Amino acid sequence: MAIDDLTERYVNFYTDFAFKKLFGTEANKELLISFLNSMFNGQEEIKDLTYLNPEHLGTSEFDRKAVFDVYCENEKGEKFLVEMQKGEQQYFKDRSIFYSTFPIREQAQRGTEWNYQLKAVYTIGILNFCFDKDDPSYYHHEVRLVDVNTGEVFYDKLCYIYLEMPKFTKEEDELETLFDKWLYAIRHLSDLLNRPESLREKVFQRFFEAAEIAKFNKQERMEYEDSLKAYRDWFSVLETAKNKSKEEGRAEGRVEERYEIARNLKACGVDNATINAATGLSLDEIAGLD
Repeated sequence: MAIDDLTERYVNFYTDFAFKKLFGTEANKELLISFLNSMFNGQEEIKDLTYLNPEHLGTSEFDRKAVFDVYCENEKGEKFLVEMQKGEQQYFKDRSIFYSTFPIREQAQRGTEWNYQLKAVYTIGILNFCFDKDDPSYYHHEVRLVDVNTGEVFYDKLCYIYLEMPKFTKEEDELETLFDKWLYAIRHLSDLLNRPESLREKVFQRFFEAAEIAKFNKQERMEYEDSLKAYRDWFSVLETAKNKSKEEGRAEGRVEERYEIARNLKACGVDNATINAATGLSLDEIAGLD
């Protein structure tokens, strides 16, 4: 399907193309700066960002390569890894920690008397899934090294921030902060036909202009179409796997139910042949029941 056939006015933020165009390009870095500053809510103020090479090789041939979605530093030399994750991964947390080691190790100064002083490293994950399903309202995780006995931050230069976007359920009339507005814009971007009235800040005018499909050139349209197809294919595979898992679970449940019926019939003194006819279990399976 061609882009011109799409009903959406704005891109799907969770496609690789859209995320990198909106948050990972020099032309749109004001968008990322605004988003990050709104997230830190005054704790950290970023005045400027410089995009760094997103591809990193380790310090030895045994180290694996890491390719970051967006990698940048602010005017103080602090590093920011910004990742967009479409779906849950088995070792997502391990991957996140592994990625953060690259901007830490690259600060080592070779050939000089280095005192080990480091600049802060922030890893930010915008997640289109939930890894903590216990609390449906807890979507903004900020993780630091903490002394478990005192509860105090032991080291404040390493920070992991994870945003579970499916848990952000505020409606437009409930948006209070600039951060709320950013999360709303990100989550609902592809569903909107116009910029919402509550998102009237100048930065959102720029955001929606950059996200409007009709304003893409031919190359951008092709790249977005490819990225959208990859996203839909991935989503289809994921849904198929989920449905298959549910079917297998129901099938296992039906088998266990037959075993339970057979146990009850056996406890009532019903002969094995009758139990076989009632449940479909083999005579050997019935004989082996407790």
